[in-house]
Parts: sequence; C-alpha cells; structure tokens
Amino acid sequence: MELPRKPTFQPIQPNNVSDSAELQFCFVPVPPNRRKPLQKAWKTQIYEPIRNEMKIDIRMNLVAKRVELKTMINTPDISNLYKCSSYVQAFMLCFEPEQVREAFFRYDNLDMSSLDIQDVKRTLKGDHLIRAIGRICGKSGKIKFMIENATKTRIVFAGNKIHFVGTHDGIKIAKDCVCRVIMGSPAAKIASRLRTITARASERF
Repeated sequence: MELPRKPTFQPIQPNNVSDSAELQFCFVPVPPNRRKPLQKAWKTQIYEPIRNEMKIDIRMNLVAKRVELKTMINTPDISNLYKCSSYVQAFMLCFEPEQVREAFFRYDNLDMSSLDIQDVKRTLKGDHLIRAIGRICGKSGKIKFMIENATKTRIVFAGNKIHFVGTHDGIKIAKDCVCRVIMGSPAAKIASRLRTITARASERF
C-alpha cells in the first residue's frame, strides 16, 4: 500500500496576509556587555546579511537600546523574521556570527537554550566554579568540541551560564553531557556515552 504524498505549501508572503497584519515586527534587547561588539559587527555581520540575504528591515534603536526588525514588501517568507531575530539573539548571547549565521538562515528547526552551572551544583563557587568550567572545556577545548561535534550543537560560556544552539534533541543530549561533567564524570565516560548515542542515531536513520 502506497502512503499519500506529503503536501507542499508555498511560503506566505507579507503582501498575501490581511491588511491588519501586513508588517510583522520583532525586538531584541541589547545587554550592556554586547553594545560595543554589536557596534563593531553591525555593518558586515548583522545589517548586510539580514537586509540583503533575508530581505528583513533592521535598525538599532539607541534610545530603547534594542535591535528592531521588520518585514518588507519584498520579503520572500515571513519566517525569515524569526530566523533573523534568533540570529541576533544568538549574537547577544556571545556566539560568533560566523558559527551560527548560515545555520540560522538555512534551517528552520534550530533552538537556543541556556544552563546555569550553579543550578546543577550550588556548591560551586570561586576556584571550584573555574575548575568546573575547565573540566567542561577539557585540554585545548577537547571535551567541548567532542560534545559539539557529536550533538551538532554550538556551546558558549558566559560567566556562570552556558548557552547552546542546535536542534532540540541535540541540545538535550549536550546539556545531559555537560551536567555529567559538572557532577564529576570523567571524560572517558562522556566519550563512551556520546559514541553510543551517535551509533543509535545512525541506526535509526
């Protein structure tokens, strides 16, 4: 028995929406520690890709200290607004634009999530907290890169918080591995767990 084919729908364009919702807006607040990096990266890494590639209007509101995005008449897909706002939010979370720009602009199922190290283990303070971050990174970033490559995610450390970008399942696995490292699991066990997960995923697909 042949299954019915999956229906395909054309993306909704702004001029096809009702007049009351013709233009869609989105605002991304700019934290104080990201204002200077935003100023340096504004033209080449923020404004030009969003305006020229995604056809989304963007400006920096200096009074409200936020980035404002808006669809235009020639925006090919309204979902571009969500992709661009997610890209700007990732920049505010200290992700490098080169790491996440193509992923956010090309794929639809990317998520962002954050984890506070002290929510995993409240006794970590001072040097103990620094050592915990060092264990997650590993020598020359070995453990961090291993988790990123196995789960297809990107990880950034910002003080006590760890930010993740990737698919929902990938972020879930990456968070689990990071929590295990914080609680004291050795790198060998994390590597073995990641090999098992990737092997199961390859068998499934």
